[in-house]
Amino acid sequence: MFEKVLIANRGELALRIHRACREMGIRTVAVHSEADANAMHVRLADEAVCIGPARSAESYLNKQAIISAALITGADAIHPGFGFLSENADFAEMVELHGITFIGPTAEQMRLLGDKITARQAAIEAGLPITPGSAALESVEDARVWANKIGYPVIIKAKDGGGGKGMKVAFSDEDIAEAYTMAKAEAKAAFPSDVVYMEKYLQHPRHIEMQILADKYGNVIHLGERDCSIQRNHQKVIEECPSPALNQSQRQEIGQIVCNAIKKIGYQNAGTLEFMYEDGKFYFLEMNTRLQVEHPITEAVSGIDIVKEQIRIASGAALGYTQEDIQFRGHAIECRINAEDPDTFAPCPGKITEWHAPGGLGIRVDSEIYSGYTIPPFYDSMIAKLIVHAKTRNAALMRLRRALEEFIIMGVKTTIPLHQNIISQHEFIDGQYNIHWLTEYMNKHQKKA
Repeated sequence: MFEKVLIANRGELALRIHRACREMGIRTVAVHSEADANAMHVRLADEAVCIGPARSAESYLNKQAIISAALITGADAIHPGFGFLSENADFAEMVELHGITFIGPTAEQMRLLGDKITARQAAIEAGLPITPGSAALESVEDARVWANKIGYPVIIKAKDGGGGKGMKVAFSDEDIAEAYTMAKAEAKAAFPSDVVYMEKYLQHPRHIEMQILADKYGNVIHLGERDCSIQRNHQKVIEECPSPALNQSQRQEIGQIVCNAIKKIGYQNAGTLEFMYEDGKFYFLEMNTRLQVEHPITEAVSGIDIVKEQIRIASGAALGYTQEDIQFRGHAIECRINAEDPDTFAPCPGKITEWHAPGGLGIRVDSEIYSGYTIPPFYDSMIAKLIVHAKTRNAALMRLRRALEEFIIMGVKTTIPLHQNIISQHEFIDGQYNIHWLTEYMNKHQKKA
């Protein structure tokens, strides 16, 4: 087992990884920008190293600075968390070349699965259900030919895309030229490559993802699914586990398909396979070769600490259990609390004047916020994750309602009122929603206002 792990991240996630390490008897190294000098994970870590100015490009995305910090402090391994360098194959390769273990999959696996076009091909070969799609598109005419072959509506996507950028929908031949041009322009501005491809556009799907763990010896298990359909601009807002849309038979079927595919690919460590789900069918979207923001709800239902398992697998240990050993208990829901105006979603950095996190049975708050802490304006606006767990979905909803009422954050605006509104809507209460529901709800809400 490792003696010292460097945490190449910030915020609530860095604190989450620190806690897992300390419970395993592993010392931690926090790296931080100048803007994060007073962050809680920096204060609690065994050692801390400033790696640059506030801008992410000069600190949390600075590969050389992070590796230098690991070498100086004698860290055995680096945990990248999510975001920043977590899916950067070049970084993973650099880490290993310096004799340090990268806690995650290999660089080769990240390259295969991080490119959406090669990932689609790997998924097909591994037997995953997939939406009809194209190869890389070379021109508007090429896009038109593929669209007529696939059938409208279609969506054009950047192969290196994420977060909704570089994605445009075309409903007819008249839309193709604009969709292709705009998707390619957005891809060029936001990502390393402007290559785009096409998929069939599903009009009312849910977003379902499967969490897997795989060791170096070919053992693979899944930890069930998460429903991430409550989204705004392709950004997840609320997630729940299990999905209210699936029954046990569907869960077992897709779980077995996923595990078989991961074995064929030869993947190792934690990962998440994302699917669109419509009319009882699954369609593979992509694989995230890292920890997910919403991993706590899976931990609540499965009883498995995913971060600890990541560390164990990276150290060379085998999975200590089989699929039959995993027992799913109850229902969990997560709300992402952002420092944003709940109506306009404008970021609201600033000083926290009062902070009271909810507590009680089945309540977990992942955050490094404290009274007097100043939220810097340079990073993602998520400041906390509220996770509730109960025996049934109805009980979890009641617990979530109580927890949101109890959550006090003063000094900045937050999205707590938005979450309270969402969970009071009958469509959410009944579990009858898809990836477009929140956008439609917000549009109606704004018109009434």
